[in-house]
Amino acid sequence: MAKGRDFTREALQDWGWDGTETFEDALLLVSELLTNASLHAGGCDELVLTAGGTALRIEVCDGTTTLPARHPAPQRGIPGGRGLYIVERLSDRWGADTYGTGKAVWAEIEVSRLVSGKAVER
Repeated sequence: MAKGRDFTREALQDWGWDGTETFEDALLLVSELLTNASLHAGGCDELVLTAGGTALRIEVCDGTTTLPARHPAPQRGIPGGRGLYIVERLSDRWGADTYGTGKAVWAEIEVSRLVSGKAVER
């Protein structure tokens, strides 16, 4: 997961999308999606970041076709069951698409959130 966060951090910095709260949200989204793939799908096969048009798209591909489902009632004080709630809260859209023998779980963040509120260098 650290490699995925580092890859994402570098890509967002290269694209000029660092220095905002949404930058940190994007890193947390990557962590949550990678953790879910590790816990529920045997690991991540591929992490894809797409900076197109109006949104940053984060996709985590794995080797199962079982679609993710939010935990029906995460319990206070007990770890787990909150990952997809976090993904839903931090992203503008999220979902999953199956292909062949696997799936891609994705989240999108509007580009306007990545460029607004940019920290001013002094």
